[in-house]
Amino acid sequence: MAPKKAKKKEAGSSNVFSMFEQSQIQEFKEAFTIMDQNRDGFIDKNDLRDTFAALGRVNVANEELDEMLKEAPGPVNFTVFLTMFGEKLKGTDPEETILNAFKIFDAEGTGILKGEEIKYHLMSQADKFTEAEMTQMFTNFPLDVAGNLDYKNLCYVITHGEEKEQE
Repeated sequence: MAPKKAKKKEAGSSNVFSMFEQSQIQEFKEAFTIMDQNRDGFIDKNDLRDTFAALGRVNVANEELDEMLKEAPGPVNFTVFLTMFGEKLKGTDPEETILNAFKIFDAEGTGILKGEEIKYHLMSQADKFTEAEMTQMFTNFPLDVAGNLDYKNLCYVITHGEEKEQE
């Protein structure tokens, strides 16, 4: 009976691993290893606290760390870590949906938008962006020399996690 259990467990975890490309899994593994400060194979409250400290945030409340750990179904080993990211990424809208949202502002269908125009809309409509959020967006996705945002590349990065190769 033991072989069946092992096989069942293997099938469950292989499903998690099939959600990502091998290079993505390697990147997640590197992130997990960095966060697993005590190298015990699990991310616990002390590991999270140390990770925040390494990022410059030293006064993290125990309650905040507990809330993070509560998101996991149990101890956070690499498979649980990967599963949690998979679940978070599943919540991302499909690329086409995000593109269509930007296309509303792109009547000519060029794939680019004027930076100042998109900033105005994002800061004045619905879930308004703050100045800090706009700065962060333009830092991560800089405007070109003409002040335009390549929203097609932005949408690709949001849904795939990496820049699209230039065609």
